[in-house]
Amino acid sequence: MEGMKRARVWMSVGAIVAALLAMRLNSWGQEDLDSLKVCGDTQKLVFENALVRVIDDVIPPGVSEPRHRHPRGVVIVLADAQTETRTSPDSPWRKGMNKFGAVNWSEPTVHEVRNVGVAPTHFIRIDVK
Repeated sequence: MEGMKRARVWMSVGAIVAALLAMRLNSWGQEDLDSLKVCGDTQKLVFENALVRVIDDVIPPGVSEPRHRHPRGVVIVLADAQTETRTSPDSPWRKGMNKFGAVNWSEPTVHEVRNVGVAPTHFIRIDVK
């Protein structure tokens, strides 16, 4: 009986360690997808503190941003923009049209974006930490 209790305790400890390791590995993968690291040519840090990170995002016509992530936040459109977005390499591209002055809430996402218009896109993104 004592041996079974000990085995259950060790199985529980093992499950907890495995869960913590999986969470840590997932966070490492997320850091690799940080938009400022992945999209350094199109995204620039404007402001950051303990609560938010503000990013200026300008994509020239015909340019794509590689797969990257954003937490939830607010996106402000500073120029009309025609884009295509996909959330995984296997998913279809979704066309989008953003109008100057629009303000949108965005849930956390991992995506690729490409400018399919004739003018640069221009967004200010306020990511909530």
